[in-house]
Amino acid sequence: MAVQTSALNLGTPLVVSSTWRSRTLTVILMVAIAAVFWVDSRYPALMKRYHAGTQVKAVGALTFGAVYAVDRSMPYLTRVWRTTINWLDANRVGMTFSFLFGPAALAFLSTLRRRRTKSRYLNTLIGAAAGVPLGVCSNCIAPIARGLYASGMGTESVLATMFASPALNLVVLAMTFALFPLPIALLKLATVLFLILVFVPFISARQGETELPFNFAMEIPPAETWGQALSNTTRSYIGSFWTVFRVAFPLMILAALLGAFAVELLPQQALFGSVTLIGIVAVALVSAFLPVPMAFDVAIAYILMAKGVPLPYVAVILCTLGIISVYSLAVLGKSISWKIAGATYSVVVLLGIAAGLAVRTLG
Repeated sequence: MAVQTSALNLGTPLVVSSTWRSRTLTVILMVAIAAVFWVDSRYPALMKRYHAGTQVKAVGALTFGAVYAVDRSMPYLTRVWRTTINWLDANRVGMTFSFLFGPAALAFLSTLRRRRTKSRYLNTLIGAAAGVPLGVCSNCIAPIARGLYASGMGTESVLATMFASPALNLVVLAMTFALFPLPIALLKLATVLFLILVFVPFISARQGETELPFNFAMEIPPAETWGQALSNTTRSYIGSFWTVFRVAFPLMILAALLGAFAVELLPQQALFGSVTLIGIVAVALVSAFLPVPMAFDVAIAYILMAKGVPLPYVAVILCTLGIISVYSLAVLGKSISWKIAGATYSVVVLLGIAAGLAVRTLG
């Protein structure tokens, strides 16, 4: 039986097998990786932050904790270096998961003959449903999204997964509604739903159908043995890992540096002045750029609100921070389209501006 392989035109051999043994092994691999991450790390950490309630704290500029203390009296480059290390340390578990799970998902999906339906809206819902339980931030979802797209999933499914994972996670939503006034929490939810249900199908339709090239065909015996299935799965996973890692890892290092450069440039009291249109626009532009961990957007927005930052600025941060980042946009641009990455950033910024203006106008 001829079995084809698809990749992001990178020359990576990804075995596509229709035999149930190979598919079973890739499912076991995905479940094992996800179970270890969810049970040992992600959901205990999220529940801890949820139960912290109004006592939630964030020590670093881009992280909940810090390996190195950062003080404004330090030289700028010292602060950038320390913030970069703090970010890499804070994301080490989530990134390890994404660099392992993304290739596993790619290996599994490559065993399926169909990875998308004819309906963009159904593909969008499938992507959102897959993203909700993942429990990874806008940074850690990027390598997984690259793997999904490399498998042949539609752009709308990939984008919906990217948005839903950090923003529609049930624990994060519970934190949002527990810490903020109901109108602000609903405004946050509305912007996320607009991105997934309106923007994603629209931008996917504008892109048109994209078919990934088939690089080669591999012959697999009709009656695949468990040994052959294990060999095929191993080769497929190694090829999938390289497809994800070779692009996502260098961009991760670059994103950590860019995020640190940006956040350490911000004046310490920038958000405590009177609310202006220019201020709302500036907050939206910076907030949508910064790479932050899971639930950090909710926590930092609440902390700033408690410290007296005007509510319009808080609303902008809540609606723009954490759903995308310079890292997810870079991987999106490199994997799918820089136009889509630019459009995504622009729409998130515009939604943040609209949220800030709405709060300022309605009081």
